[in-house]
Amino acid sequence: MTLQGSLTHEEYCDQLLAETGKLREIVRSADLSATVPTCPDWTLADLARHVGGAHRWVGTIVATRASENVDHADVPEGAGPEGEDAAALDAWLAAGVEQTVAALREAGPDTEVWSWTPAQHTGFWARRMTHETVIHRADAALTAGVPFEVPAPVAADCLEEWLQIGELPVVLARFAERGTKLCGPGRTIHVHATDAPPGLNAEWLLDLTGEAPTHRRTHEKAAVALRGPLTDILAVLYRRLPADSDRVEVLGERALLDEWLTWAQFG
Repeated sequence: MTLQGSLTHEEYCDQLLAETGKLREIVRSADLSATVPTCPDWTLADLARHVGGAHRWVGTIVATRASENVDHADVPEGAGPEGEDAAALDAWLAAGVEQTVAALREAGPDTEVWSWTPAQHTGFWARRMTHETVIHRADAALTAGVPFEVPAPVAADCLEEWLQIGELPVVLARFAERGTKLCGPGRTIHVHATDAPPGLNAEWLLDLTGEAPTHRRTHEKAAVALRGPLTDILAVLYRRLPADSDRVEVLGERALLDEWLTWAQFG
């Protein structure tokens, strides 16, 4: 199982900066004490610290060419500034992502470093941090009540990564501990982005009929179909938008989709 992205390393670096910039806009203008509805244990300030801390953690892994996990306590300025000052938090986010992107660009995509997946290289982290920031920007947008949109190629790649991660042995082993029997005959899910530009191939078939989940990019009949705009489809799969939202359409065995979404809470 490989974790192959559709963007170049430089495109991931550019998008990581852009996504963080959009998050920073929210941090500068919204109530930092507001509870994040999709992460109710966090305030908006907590969310920003989580994202900025993740950036600096990855930046440390890449810059030091770490061959094993780095303790978050050992990440320079990983906890962020003291207090809830928006300007200080904004500056910390900016400095952290710039340091991380500089380290990623200097290393290139193929430098060997530790990750929690079989993809032990810096390219994994450029992609992972881009999509981590995309999804948490969705959280921030929901908290602040502002629109959330993602460029179509980035949203499609984020969705593809979500499906790839769901097939990793390390993730499957964790969810097997729940004792849930997810796979079985006839259990298939079709995901169809209705607004994707031509050539993006933004349709997926999630196949749960074997011993473990697999997926492929295709237009194919399934037991249940999830249809809607690409950004909204992504939000549903990451549980940032309920599947019963009027922004998407579910056709067929709704219970199967709900079961999968409940099972696959790894984002």
